[in-house]
Amino acid sequence: HENPALQLPLPLDEQNYGATAARTRRIPRESASRHSPAKRDYVVAGVLCYANLINFMDWFIVPGILLDIQKYFKLGDGDAGLLQTVFILCYMLAAPFFGYLGDRQNRKIILGAGIFFWSGVTLGSSFINESYSWMFFLSRGLVGIGTASYSTIAPTIIADLFEEGKRTTMLSVFYIFIPVGSGLGYVLASSMASATGDWHWAFRVTPCMGTLALVLLILVVPRRTQRRTEAHRALSISGTIRVAAEKPGVQGTGKTTWCEDVISLGKNWSFVWSTLGLTAMAFVTGALGLWVPLFLYRAQVVQGLVPLCLQESCNSPNSLIFGGITIGTGILGVVAGAEVARRLRKINNKADPLICAASMFLSALCLYVALVVAQMNILLTFIFIAFGELFLSVNWAVVTDILLYVVTPRRQSTAIALQILVSHLLGDAGSPYLIGIISNAIQAKNPSSFQWSFWSLQYSFIVCVFVGVFGGSFFLLTSFYIEEDRKEAVQ
Repeated sequence: HENPALQLPLPLDEQNYGATAARTRRIPRESASRHSPAKRDYVVAGVLCYANLINFMDWFIVPGILLDIQKYFKLGDGDAGLLQTVFILCYMLAAPFFGYLGDRQNRKIILGAGIFFWSGVTLGSSFINESYSWMFFLSRGLVGIGTASYSTIAPTIIADLFEEGKRTTMLSVFYIFIPVGSGLGYVLASSMASATGDWHWAFRVTPCMGTLALVLLILVVPRRTQRRTEAHRALSISGTIRVAAEKPGVQGTGKTTWCEDVISLGKNWSFVWSTLGLTAMAFVTGALGLWVPLFLYRAQVVQGLVPLCLQESCNSPNSLIFGGITIGTGILGVVAGAEVARRLRKINNKADPLICAASMFLSALCLYVALVVAQMNILLTFIFIAFGELFLSVNWAVVTDILLYVVTPRRQSTAIALQILVSHLLGDAGSPYLIGIISNAIQAKNPSSFQWSFWSLQYSFIVCVFVGVFGGSFFLLTSFYIEEDRKEAVQ
């Protein structure tokens, strides 16, 4: 995977803070073990995984109690979808800024500030009165900014700590907490609203958990979040040339501007196509994440399984069930995806993008079947939605691993930030709002009835099926370039 003849030392400042650069400039195992004990690496990764769990719990509190929020602030489907769109827009716009800082500054400080900020804003949003709905929208946007600081930088720290074989495993563990945290967000929101009779309490739990994460981050994560040994100071190239790390001004150290990084990434077709594939995946995930509990509730009312809720607090079990499905399929999907990728890479160098393509096609098929049977059989609807979520989850760790081996190490935080920007800008930033707008438009052109409120969401979700097929096609295109781009990144 790595050519020792091409491993140059970094300038001293990049050794301290640069994202994942040490991983491609391999350190002898004996030296690394002395300066960065394996046990501490796993503890650091554990703290980052815990923070990732809280991160996504907070993300999916709103979808878990969307029906209550709609009633409290008197929001239509379009405005309800806009809640998640505001959050993700702010998240994606802040990501490039934090990616730039993550490649150049102390990542521990950035992570800590981000956790503190979104925890405080989330707590404050729980006290907003129904007359100030605009403040609730604003608070979700601010939470998105704090979240961006974490999601952009944390994966690069894990990539620094582990070599290629273990890196895939640890990234898989890290990304397992995306669906687990998302599912627990539904469960937390629904449970707290049911237990207290007030949905506001759902926003007062994750800030407490975030405070614990911040304390652990301060105590466990080292100030310099990258390995640094004497082996970095002078490396031999073909046994004849030595470049000293103490000369940070020497030409060829690899320092580039942000614009140069972006231009270089735009020429990396594996990065471009896999990012578009991830964008389609984010589009579908965002739409499902916000609307599925409400869609299931409307399907149950249409089938006569549950009565229409007319009271202020509606304790539908769908958020709990969907949360459980998200957790289970997320864990199984991420683990299965990583294991299948690990095995198939041995026989096919294009295994990663092909796995992603197949899973996207299968997910689109399952979602289509779920929509077709929704009015007839709610159990089959749950089953096919679960399979759709399962195949989507297969891709989480695999897509990130693709990025980490087709992008040169000095640009990885920037690449992750750009991927976040594009995938959310064209993906889940707009999909919840788009589904809501289409639903509103369909209802406006038809008689006012609960039957049409169900059909409107059902027809709106067809968009996600087509986007899923496009996503699979983008990953197929990735497979045409991945071998060449991987070799270039190593060099």
